[in-house]
Amino acid sequence: MRMWMVPVQYMCRKHLLGEHVEHHMLVGSIHKGLSMRGFVANNLLEPRSILTRHYELAQEMERRGYKHKSPLTHVDLSGLPPEHALATVDIDASVADLISRCPECKARYFQQVEAGHGLAA
Repeated sequence: MRMWMVPVQYMCRKHLLGEHVEHHMLVGSIHKGLSMRGFVANNLLEPRSILTRHYELAQEMERRGYKHKSPLTHVDLSGLPPEHALATVDIDASVADLISRCPECKARYFQQVEAGHGLAA
């Protein structure tokens, strides 16, 4: 499971939809009390941002004409250790990782940067 946390307009269809489904998996795992230790240690999760990020993903999906029929309205972080609940994702590192993996995300990223809407590489 991973929260890229990069601006949603950088993401190709596969990564956008993939992060969206992983939010639902993540919430289920948290509610089941599964450990998030490895994901937090690898800088892949930002639990306090789940609802906001899910909303951003859903809005981008709808903007692109995809159907979004899986609202996410509640996340109970009370079972997480405080250091896990407060974890954050390094967005610059996440952008670098994403654009190194995916040619389509890389192209979308540079289109946004050229249009003045992106983070400088």
